[in-house]
Amino acid sequence: MIRTLSLAATLVAGTAAMAAADITIHDAYARSATPVAKSGAAFMVIENDGTEADRLIGVASEAAAVVELHTHAEDDTGMMLMRPVEGGLEIPADGSHALQRGGDHVMFMGLTEGWENGDTIPVTLTFERAGDVQVDIVVDRDRQPAQDGGHGAMQGMDTAPTN
Repeated sequence: MIRTLSLAATLVAGTAAMAAADITIHDAYARSATPVAKSGAAFMVIENDGTEADRLIGVASEAAAVVELHTHAEDDTGMMLMRPVEGGLEIPADGSHALQRGGDHVMFMGLTEGWENGDTIPVTLTFERAGDVQVDIVVDRDRQPAQDGGHGAMQGMDTAPTN
C-alpha cells in the first residue's frame, strides 16, 4: 500500500513538473514610478510550448500587501482604467501572451519596501495546468516602452488603484 501511494505521488509530481516545463517566462522586469512609490508593476512574455492552452490564474509575492493580475480597460467615457483580471489570462497552446505596459500586467499595491534599480522581486505565477512557477523579476525603472520588447506604454503607476 505504501509503495502504491509512493508511486502515485511520484506520478503526480512528475506530471506537474512536465506541465510546468511547457511554460517559460521571457523578458521579465518590474518597475515603480520612484523608489518610494507605494505601487509597482511587472511585465513579461509568457510562452506555452505545450499542446494545450493554459491559464495564468493567480500571482503572489511578499513584495506587496496586494498582488493581482490587472489589465487596462476603456470605460464608457473613453478613459482607460486599471482593473483586476477576472478568470485569469489564457496562454494559448504553442503560443505566448505578453504582460505589457498599457495592457495586462502584474500589479503590486502596498509595496513592503521601495524598489531600486537592480532589486529582485520574487514572484509566484500560478497556472491552471502547469501549477506554480517561481520567477525572480529584476527592477528596471529606467526601461522605456521602446526598449521593453514591445510591452507597450503604461502611465500613472503611482496613482491610487481605480479598481
